[in-house]
Amino acid sequence: MKPPKRLQSLVDEGLIDEVVRQLMSGKEAAVYVVRSGGRTLCAKVYKEATERSFRQAVDYTENRRVRNSRQARAMAKGTRYGRQATEAAWQSAEVDALHRLAAAGVRVPRPHNFCDGVLLMDLVTDQHGNAAPRLNDVVFAPEDARRHHATLLGEVVRMLCAGVVHGDLSEFNILLGADGPVIIDLPQAVDAAGNNHAPRMLLRDVANLRAFFGRFAPDLLDTEYGLEIWDLYRRGELRPGVPLTGRFERASGAVDLEGVLREIEDAREEEAERRLRLQAAG
Repeated sequence: MKPPKRLQSLVDEGLIDEVVRQLMSGKEAAVYVVRSGGRTLCAKVYKEATERSFRQAVDYTENRRVRNSRQARAMAKGTRYGRQATEAAWQSAEVDALHRLAAAGVRVPRPHNFCDGVLLMDLVTDQHGNAAPRLNDVVFAPEDARRHHATLLGEVVRMLCAGVVHGDLSEFNILLGADGPVIIDLPQAVDAAGNNHAPRMLLRDVANLRAFFGRFAPDLLDTEYGLEIWDLYRRGELRPGVPLTGRFERASGAVDLEGVLREIEDAREEEAERRLRLQAAG
């Protein structure tokens, strides 16, 4: 196909040999299948902030690093330069997170290059070599639901051990690859230690996994993995592969239970609103 305008510069520079086809177009980005150096890759073209439904909320950008104080002041004031810097930081956050998580062994697409607002990364495929489906497009047997749920909990733990919380994890941004689920879409990823909203986001991510897989394996609906994982992290006892029980004993006075429940309820409301946006976009 004829290269879209945003990909033409990468073709001119030899980073892309051929644009095969468009894979999807969402409110955040358009994704293309491309050929590069004999490899089939995925090119994610970020849309401008004015075209996106996902806003760069302060919850996500809290304590994100910028290059210098001038840039930070401009971003805070919302000047033209500041808006450009904010947009660049938003895009590079996914690139940084992918490099960080891939190095930690997390199941994410391996990034190859980032140029002119386009991220080149591995194309996740199914057992037939086709582009892998999202979890929300797949129906699972109970035993498969439990297996994939356990795998993804392990990935959430590995991410948190690497200091990252996805922040928007759900069945809509997990692909079912040939060898299991792969986590995608990380521009809103937050630093677990540097963002005060990280506990709420971690709880929401895990609650989303529980709700989705619980449709196929209802026994998962009674688990408390999010609270257990965060408690282990808070106490410095979280490690990749740590055994999880799905149970959490709330010590009297040690946990703000009402606050946690409010956060979970807020997360459910946010997820319901997000689903409505996705349905409207579809």
